[in-house]
Amino acid sequence: MFGLEPHVLLLLAICLLAACAFEFVNGFHDTANAVATVIYTNTLRPWVAVVWSAFWNFIGVFAGGIGVAMGIVYLLPVESLVDQNVYHGIAMVGALIVAAIIWNVGTWYYGIPSSSSHALIGSILGVGIAFSLLPGGKGAAVNWSKAGESGLALLLSPILGFSFTILMMFLLKRFSPSKALFKEPHKRKPPPLFIRLTLITTCTLVSFFHGSNDGQKGVGLIMLILIGIVPIHFALDNSKNPLDLRDSLGKVEYVINRMNASELTTTDQNLLTEVRAQTADLDRVFAGKNKVEDLPTNSRFEIRRDILLLANRGKKLLGSEHISLSTADRNTYEDAIKSMKTFTDYAPWQVLLMVSLSLACGTMIGWQRIVKTIGERIGKEHLTYAQGASSELVAAAMIGVSTQFGLPTSTTHVLTSSIAGSMVASRGVKNINPQMIRSIALAWVLTLPVTMVLAGGLFLLFRAISG
Repeated sequence: MFGLEPHVLLLLAICLLAACAFEFVNGFHDTANAVATVIYTNTLRPWVAVVWSAFWNFIGVFAGGIGVAMGIVYLLPVESLVDQNVYHGIAMVGALIVAAIIWNVGTWYYGIPSSSSHALIGSILGVGIAFSLLPGGKGAAVNWSKAGESGLALLLSPILGFSFTILMMFLLKRFSPSKALFKEPHKRKPPPLFIRLTLITTCTLVSFFHGSNDGQKGVGLIMLILIGIVPIHFALDNSKNPLDLRDSLGKVEYVINRMNASELTTTDQNLLTEVRAQTADLDRVFAGKNKVEDLPTNSRFEIRRDILLLANRGKKLLGSEHISLSTADRNTYEDAIKSMKTFTDYAPWQVLLMVSLSLACGTMIGWQRIVKTIGERIGKEHLTYAQGASSELVAAAMIGVSTQFGLPTSTTHVLTSSIAGSMVASRGVKNINPQMIRSIALAWVLTLPVTMVLAGGLFLLFRAISG
């Protein structure tokens, strides 16, 4: 299959299973946040809640697009993404998946809400930094621009979740005519109908947006595996004709030919030389080709490499203050690159199906530990209907907005901070359980450094073993 040797095919299968295992763990670790309120308030029976949540996670993966997935992929330095050595690709994805799973399972075992997104991003950063230590790494550690965007999203989301939930609780207290919203749930009876419908709606929204955001991280992982191990088959979107790239390539060449190299610094001149080298290589690949069948098999990865390097070097070049281009020329260049990247930034429906099934199955297992933490251990009082609904509504909105902007966010961090905000809104800061908050905060602080060191060490070990 795919023209791979049997042992490489086996490694491919193992890596794909590991990626599915990560999403499975993500399902029972993170999605417990979505079902916690409906189970804890007796709105839905546990088995109904987890099946319902699993279904909407499944739908969310297909509806979420691939913006977050590509954001995860491009955290790695572009040099590592154009390394065609199969064993190096296996070492990279194997290290980051194993590190993320180890942390996720460990925090789940102790019932501590911890972020799968945080763990995955930390693992990717660790692999990127470890790659920079290798002789061929060329000092490229991480796409710090993309890492900064992701880090800011992860930092701001719990702060905003905490604040918005306090505001939501204030509005409910001020304008809601129902006093039942603020009562502790009955241990055996379901809530009144309108409260029940509200909680089911918020559970559905959190589940859907969790799938649309967290599910994309699994999509990004699997695409890293496929491109790293089977680059010829998955380097470009097979539904598109690579020869259609020539129009965008012509626009890029038109713009770079208008740049005056004599006005540039040495660094910018080197970037311009690299950009011209990539366009020249694409011209070489397309020369004399009139149909897809004329393209050599290995040219698909060459085209992908040239597009990624062209986008990376071009972005740096256009960001230089020494480049004098009109707004029209800049827009032409950026639109052309955006069009070219539609060939590299994609995911087959089979990948979406693998991730959605893994996430959905994981949702239905192992949710009890986190549900108890959400319902009873964050605050000193039991979760009320109003606290559960307002927390989930804010969390769903935060995750949905992050997905629209292609930014990863943590369902766990957003929802736990929202729950904490609802507790503060009820009876002040004294209503928060300090021991559990310390455990959650400690997990939040330790996730990045631990997964970075673990993934970086595993990557160097696997590279050494693979030679």
